[in-house]
Amino acid sequence: MTSRFIKLNDGWNADPNAPNERVDLHGHELSLSFNLNRFQFPAQKGERATLRFSDISHYRLGDENDHAWYAGVGRYSEAPGWGDFYEVREDFTQLDADGWIAVRDVRAPRHFLFYLRDRTFECLATDWMLER
Repeated sequence: MTSRFIKLNDGWNADPNAPNERVDLHGHELSLSFNLNRFQFPAQKGERATLRFSDISHYRLGDENDHAWYAGVGRYSEAPGWGDFYEVREDFTQLDADGWIAVRDVRAPRHFLFYLRDRTFECLATDWMLER
C-alpha cells in the first residue's frame, strides 16, 4: 500500500539539534510543544511552538531517529523528507508500530506525522493548529 504525505509545515520547523519536545494530553486534546528551528526560519533563540490536535484518538512518540531514517529502516518504505510535519493519507486498518497510546475507542479521521531529531511523533486526530 502506498502512502501519500502532505507536507504541512511552511515557514517553520522544529530545532534540528534540540527540539526538546513535550506532549501534554488533556481529555481528547493533545499539544506537542518544541523549540523552533531558528537556523532555517525566523525565530528567536529558545522560541517554542505548540501543535494542538483536536479530538485525538491515538498517539505515539516513537524512537525512530534520523540515523534509522537515513539508513532506510524507517516506519514508511517511501518516507517523505526528514524533519517535517505531514498528514499521512493512506487507508490503514491497524496501527502497526509499537508505542501507540489509545485515548478513546473511536478512531479519529486524520493521521499526522512529525519527524523530530531523535523521535517520531504520530497521532490520529480531527484537526491541528500551530501556536507560536
